[in-house]
Amino acid sequence: MKILKLTLAAAVALSLVSCSTTDEKQAAALAKRVMGPQAGQVVFQQIKSDKDTYELSQKGSKVLIKGNNANSMAVGLNRYLQQYCLTNVSWYDFNPVELPAELPAITDPVKGSAEVPERFFLNYCTFGYTMPWWKWEQWERFIDWMALNGVNMPLAITGQEAVWQKVWRKYGLTDEQIRAFFVGPAHLPWQRMCNVDRWQGPLPQGWIDGQAELQKRILKRERALNMKPVLPAFSGHVPAELAEAVTGAPSAAAVTPAEATGTPSIATVTPAGAQIDTFRVSFWGGFADKYRCTFLSPMDPLYAKIQKDYMQEQTRMYGTDHIYGVDPFNEVDAPFWDPETLAKISKGIYDSMTAVDPEAVWLQMGWLFYADEHHWTDDNIRAYLTAVPQGRMIILDYFCDHTQVWQRTEKFYGQKYIWCYLGNFGGMTGIEGDLRQNSRWIADTKANGGPGFVGIGSTLEGFGVNEPIYEAVLARAWDNCPGDDAYIDNIADRHLGRKDEAFRAYWRAHIDKVSVTHSKTSSSSIICAHPNLEGVWHWTTLFNRGYDTKDLEEALLTLETVEGESDYFKFDLANARRQVLDNRALAVRDRFAKAYYKGDRQGMVEAAEEFLHLCDQLADVLKTRTEFSLCNWIDDARSWGKTAGEKDYYEMNARTIISVWGDSFHLCDYANRDYDGLVETYYKVRWQMFFDAVLAAFDAGEPFVNAKSTGYVGYSPEGTADGVIGRALQLDRDIWDFECRWAHIR
Repeated sequence: MKILKLTLAAAVALSLVSCSTTDEKQAAALAKRVMGPQAGQVVFQQIKSDKDTYELSQKGSKVLIKGNNANSMAVGLNRYLQQYCLTNVSWYDFNPVELPAELPAITDPVKGSAEVPERFFLNYCTFGYTMPWWKWEQWERFIDWMALNGVNMPLAITGQEAVWQKVWRKYGLTDEQIRAFFVGPAHLPWQRMCNVDRWQGPLPQGWIDGQAELQKRILKRERALNMKPVLPAFSGHVPAELAEAVTGAPSAAAVTPAEATGTPSIATVTPAGAQIDTFRVSFWGGFADKYRCTFLSPMDPLYAKIQKDYMQEQTRMYGTDHIYGVDPFNEVDAPFWDPETLAKISKGIYDSMTAVDPEAVWLQMGWLFYADEHHWTDDNIRAYLTAVPQGRMIILDYFCDHTQVWQRTEKFYGQKYIWCYLGNFGGMTGIEGDLRQNSRWIADTKANGGPGFVGIGSTLEGFGVNEPIYEAVLARAWDNCPGDDAYIDNIADRHLGRKDEAFRAYWRAHIDKVSVTHSKTSSSSIICAHPNLEGVWHWTTLFNRGYDTKDLEEALLTLETVEGESDYFKFDLANARRQVLDNRALAVRDRFAKAYYKGDRQGMVEAAEEFLHLCDQLADVLKTRTEFSLCNWIDDARSWGKTAGEKDYYEMNARTIISVWGDSFHLCDYANRDYDGLVETYYKVRWQMFFDAVLAAFDAGEPFVNAKSTGYVGYSPEGTADGVIGRALQLDRDIWDFECRWAHIR
């Protein structure tokens, strides 16, 4: 009998240390990547369940994590790391995972189940503002982070240019034409959304090939962790040269202007009389006409043919999980704004996908319904959505931290939808994001969102500095998520590695008094903004706060009483100090303006010196953290080049998107951020130019009237005399010239 008992005990022990299923092996591999040798103290067991679920318990000296798949087991592991080990796992590969020397035991079993089947993450823009230069090492940690936080539907748009290159070759375009059609790497997300063509092209072949290989690794790992990557399908965006390549004849003159858009339809006629129904989309982002995109009507027979060629080629290269992102009118006008035509367009898109993949599900960004309410009326939205069979379309309710479109559209007229927290515009580095409002609104959606509510996710444009808010949103997908107060305390505990009341008090103040606003395109600092004597010069940098800046100053005083060596604590300290310095700068700028209007030259000089000193102090703080490094951004970009010329090209593209962005002022500074190197060589230099110009005007006895939000170089209000605002306009021209030289585009 004793021998039998020992044999059974040995069998149980063996089952706990050996992984038999693929999912158990993948969960164990993730644990090893994150935990290193200590992962041997955690074992995984796959169980059957009709929904995503996990269980935590203690089995002897081992922590046992059960789950229905690797993704659920990863969520269980994260729960153990965060709440038992007081350990944080960042989405950045350079942040360490700091574990206690002895892993704590689980005293009481824990069970958790997902309340929604889908957990979405990413945005087209994230691939430009944060991830364009990532290699596999960075992607590997990020995919692990997504799994730990339960993401099972990531956007996966890397490497699609390799697919398009193969497709456009079939239609007679040369490689030179194709690569010239593509934009620079960091700007590819906006080409993929039919916003801009050719900008900073041609795209090097090495980039196209390298991204294709990277995409294969990304998809293999995401699928291994039970994710369903969202690959793109053909949305209608075509090279302008396609018509000539297909028909053998140049495009005919514009024939039918689209109602209220000014975007003409172009009928290209072949000798046999066939036509290709294309039109140039509306201007976007202030770009010149030569960068405008061309759209092929989904009702044109060629559309379905291209869709077939693209989807088949993509599936051959990357496989498929049958969910396809198609976003034909993101921030550009449709050819016609009537319900009947919009219904035909969406039906044409859907039919073209299901003709290739009968299981196809269309994932559509809901941003357009929020961003253009004038055109996307209730009738137009209803027609566009209901032309697709119910259940075969999923809408990302894109900006729910500000506006929940599901409430306005009768829950998207029966289509499935995912509640999404946007959280960041442009990769800006302002502290923002309302954790408590997110919790309330997600709870309300769970209660009242109807059967179409199938998921929770995030559509962040860039990573920014507010990672815990995203984690909190994703945690709300599970039925055992701690309440807000407990969750906030746990953020503090796992960032410090221990419980500390002062640090908890800082994080409560951070959440309840500072991080109390939805994401905005205005989380900038005045330091990062185009210099202006008063008010704001341009819409991309409004520097609204939404909180009393004294509250952050007081919270920082509390934070500075805490002692700790954790990497995440050091980031929190640097982040708070950085934001406090940013917040102080506005009052100093205003003091400069006040001295100017009073005729107080000495006051102007003192304020200018104080402002520039703040820039230096900010740079000193930024130097302490890798998250705020311009050198890393540029070095990562240059690492993709094989020749000196390619390295310079990638650096130029990397500099452009975080400074001037495009070929005009329209998007300038949209992706501004506090980076060591950027502050000293770009933002501070602009402000020095500004202070010098105002003082020069003062000394010359000339008024200095900054024209606000002029938008374009050379703008001059009618009737303006050179002696009134001419010097200010010349400064704007000089600053634009400096910005372009800094970006290496001049």
